[in-house]
Parts: sequence; C-alpha cells; structure tokens
Amino acid sequence: MRRPALTMILMYFMFVFSLTSCAVQQATVEPIDVTGNPGELVSQLDSQIIAGRQNQLNVLSPTLFAKAEENLQAAKQGLKRGDEIAGILERVAMARAQLKSATENTKVARTVLPAAIKAREDARTAGATIFETDYAKAEEGFLDLTRAIENDNLKSAQRNQDRVVENLRSMELRAIKEKTLGEVRDTIALATQEGAKKLAPELLAASTKELQAVDTFISNNPYEKEAMLKKAGAALFNAQRLLAISRQSAKLQGISPEGIALWVEGMLGQVTSRLGAPDMRNQSFSTQIANIVGTVDALQSDRKFIGEQVRTDQSKMESLQSNYETQIAELNTKIAALEGTSKEKLATEARLAAEKQAVEQRLAAERKFNQLYNEVQNYFASDEAEVYKQGNQLVIRMSGIKFPVGKAIIMPENYALLSKVQQAVRTFGDPNVVVEGHTDSTGTAATNEHLSQQRAEAVKEYLVANQTLPAEHITALGFGSIRPLASNATPEGRAINRRIDVIISPITGNVK
Repeated sequence: MRRPALTMILMYFMFVFSLTSCAVQQATVEPIDVTGNPGELVSQLDSQIIAGRQNQLNVLSPTLFAKAEENLQAAKQGLKRGDEIAGILERVAMARAQLKSATENTKVARTVLPAAIKAREDARTAGATIFETDYAKAEEGFLDLTRAIENDNLKSAQRNQDRVVENLRSMELRAIKEKTLGEVRDTIALATQEGAKKLAPELLAASTKELQAVDTFISNNPYEKEAMLKKAGAALFNAQRLLAISRQSAKLQGISPEGIALWVEGMLGQVTSRLGAPDMRNQSFSTQIANIVGTVDALQSDRKFIGEQVRTDQSKMESLQSNYETQIAELNTKIAALEGTSKEKLATEARLAAEKQAVEQRLAAERKFNQLYNEVQNYFASDEAEVYKQGNQLVIRMSGIKFPVGKAIIMPENYALLSKVQQAVRTFGDPNVVVEGHTDSTGTAATNEHLSQQRAEAVKEYLVANQTLPAEHITALGFGSIRPLASNATPEGRAINRRIDVIISPITGNVK
C-alpha cells in the first residue's frame, strides 16, 4: 500500500478515536512509516504493554490500557495471518497513542488517589483476594475511581476515595485475621488430630501460645500492619513446622535407634554425594554436616567469583571495543583529510557503512537466534514445555509446572523443569526475561490476577536465587485468565490455560 493511502487510513482512525474518547482519553495517533518492520514494531509494542502493566496502567487507567492490549492482540493476529502491513501498523499506532494517554492518566491517578492505591496494595499483600466475591466488589470500587479520572471527573474520584479506602482497609485486616491466622488454627488442629500432643508436645504448646499472642496483638494494634504481618507469617511457618515434625515423629516411632541413625546417615550421604564432597560416613554427624556446609560455602564463593569475573571481563571488552571504535573513527577522519575527502562524502560513507553493518549484525543475530532456538527446543519433553519463536523473542510455555491449589509455592518436583529453563536462559547469555503467570477462569478475575502474579514472582525468585540472571533482568507479570489458550468450559482446556510462560529477549552482543 502506498504512503498516501496509509496517511488517509490513519487520519480516519484519528478522527474516529477523537469521537469515541472522552476529554482525558483523547490521544494523537502518530503515523508509522509503512517501511517499518512490522514484526519488530509489534515486539516493541509488546514490551511497552508489559512495562505498562508493571506500572499498573491496567488498574490506574483500565479502559485505555484494555484498548491498547486489544490493538496489540489484533496486530499479533494480523502478523500471524499475513495481513497487509498498513493494517498492522495502524493497530500499533493506535495502541501507542492509547498507552501514552493511559500513562498520563496514571500520573493523575497517583496524585489524586494515593490513599486508595496504598490501601489496595496492602489488601492484596495481606491476601484479601482469597475472599473472592467481597474482594471483587472492593476492587470494582477502586476501578470506579480510576475510570472517573479517565473521564476527567476528578471530583467524583476524590469524593469517593475515603469509602473505597475504608472497604479495602477492612478487607486487609480480615485477610490477616481470618486467612493467615485461620490457616494457623487449621494447621495446629490437624497436627493435634494426628497426635501432636504425644509426638511433639513442646512444639504444639509453643505454636498454640504463639497463635494466641498474635491474635491478641492484631486486636490491640490494628494499624501496626508490618508487625502483624510479620508475626502472622512466623506463626504460620511454625504451625507448618509443627505438622511436619509430628508426621516425621510418627514415622520414626517404629524404627530402632540404629535404623534412625542409618536413615539420617543416608540423607547426609545423599547430599554429600550430590555435592561431590568427601565421603565422611565414618565420622560423627556433626562432622558430616560441617563437611556439607563447607562444601556449599565453597561452591557459592566460587560461583560468586566466576560471576564477578565474567562481569569484569565483559566490562573490559566493552571498554576495549569502545576504544577501538574511537581509534578507527579518528583514523578514518585523518585518511579522509589526507585524501581530500569532503565532510559530506565522509558522512555519507560512514552512514552507508553503519547501515550495512547494522543489516549484517541483524542477519547474524537472526541466524544465531534460530540456531539457539533449535538447541533449546531439544531441552524439553513434550509434557514439560512448548518452545516457539515470537518475533525476535523465544517463548517457553511451561505446561508441566505444578503449584499446590490456590498457592504460589515452588515444589521440589518442579526443580528439574526449572533447571532446564535456567539452561535455556543462559544459552542466550545475559538476556532480558519476562515470566508470565496465567490461570483458568475459575474464581474471580481479581483473585486469578493476584494468584498468577504471585506464581510469576515465585518463578522469578527461584531464577534469581539460583543466579540465572540479576533481578533487574527478570520481570514477573500476572495476567490471570485474560489470555486463555483453550476454552475454559472443559477440564482439559482449563489445564492448558494454567501455565507459566517464560519469554526470553536476547540482547545483541550478549548471546553466547
């Protein structure tokens, strides 16, 4: 399609957009040159949408952000179908304009609604999304405030903020008192039912006393949020510890002292073997433990040293490259002067050389990416993950990762799969990674979004803890159920929709 035709289409979209948008939502759609690479532009837009969600545009300017996401998905579908470039670029241009306006709305919301934003964050941190219906009402009240800002109705947002804050504050305290302490009570009750009075009496007494103390503290200090959350979390940890100790004590009741000693020795020996440490089963248990701890400390120190060395070497290489480029540029300038080459001709030659180099680098990067893509595909079994390309990104769709129902805990059975993900990430050197959490549609949208965010954060924390990448290179986002891959009407479809996607974006020059 020729450029005049594209301009006419964009002018039409600008006109429609101005008619359908309210005062704050109006945006100027900036045309995109038809010669632009649609795949790269859609990939850039995808990154901008991710950044927008990180900046909470989806809740602080929900209407415009939703429209931007719709245009992104339409552009992606257009690419997949092979639609005309002009139509794809129109969608990208519209989404950019909507994101720009949403960003401005978000700035206003943060200024006008600081108390409501803080109350919402506190309620979600406390786990209030577990109260699905009631929290959904509180969330809708919050979204009414941000929609009012989108509609340029600041007075309405300010007038209703106190009511929304009160509702969210109530949800937060309820979550701390009922959800967390309720789980503590249930865990202690289960341990008692399974014989904790006989199997772990001291731990049972301590856990019960701690529960009563935390309950009293919350009632007497309703505004000491940090302290109550910390105390409630500690009480839950110790109640779970009580249950684990009780169950283990029950298993050991029928075992002889020698059998118990051999069992402990077996565990220590297994860890020692996996670490490659010396076999010290002929020594005391304390010596064996010291052997394990010392080996782990040495491995951690070695890993840290290697990481620092790699960063130092990379910094030196970048410095050398910069110096060489400067020297080459200076030499080219001197040669041009000696040969009587004009500045204009030199600039043209430099521009053409740079363009040629950029094309060559892009082609080389694409070839390398395809090579690594084929390599990473072989890492995963079909029931673990699907690996595919998305523009200049690689996506690992982890269907094989499993979480406890309603929780975001990384269980040991997931370690092998996550180890393969680590290997895949490291294959690309030092890339940027986005971890996306997705759920099925069971439950409320707010609950699903929060749970998917927690699960994405758990995967990110695992990757960071295992030194896969620095934390600043990994983004965790929860999408809830808004991006299904299959129908949620069947158990099979819901299972497909419950997933973690790891999106790897290589950085040119950092790919191994």
